[in-house]
Amino acid sequence: MSAKQEFIEIYQNCIKREGAEKLLAHLMSPASDFFTAPASTRYHGAYEGGLVEHSINVYECLKDYLSRERVAELYGIEASEETIAIVALLHDLCKMNFYKPSFRNVKDENGVWQKVPTFEIDDKLPYGHGEKSVYIISGFMKLTREEAFAIRYHMGFSGSEEPRNVGSAFEMFPLAFALSTADMEATYFLEGKD
Repeated sequence: MSAKQEFIEIYQNCIKREGAEKLLAHLMSPASDFFTAPASTRYHGAYEGGLVEHSINVYECLKDYLSRERVAELYGIEASEETIAIVALLHDLCKMNFYKPSFRNVKDENGVWQKVPTFEIDDKLPYGHGEKSVYIISGFMKLTREEAFAIRYHMGFSGSEEPRNVGSAFEMFPLAFALSTADMEATYFLEGKD
């Protein structure tokens, strides 16, 4: 099964909220490159289809994190299957239509410059990162407050957000911490640098 098929299957099985079908139709439309976009320009998932693979990895990491007894009992973090799918699969919608193919020069093993394919940022909707994903999703379906904060702060302390706001969001909405943890696990341990 391709990453696109897996994403669609998880999405359709878990997300039933009003507007979900329209959002999925948009992701599958010619107006979106979600299923072919990279997840970054040079780091994790920096290849065609990297974004959808990253989204699935975050989903799997978040499900695993939330299934831990300690997380539910000691931390009190609980989320429905729908919420898990929404925040994990859609947290990086901000990267849809965000990159374009390009080239860069790198030296090969003999020290000779070679032109290699890469991606560069071409942001036509400069609305931040997490907040841009919330904005895009909200155009199709409603998010709970906890879902919106989880997506907004999924970059955790590694983003450009005010650290006090990140800490406050994590305290008020523990799902934000869980999603940030899952995103980092997928990024640094499952995907890493290409």
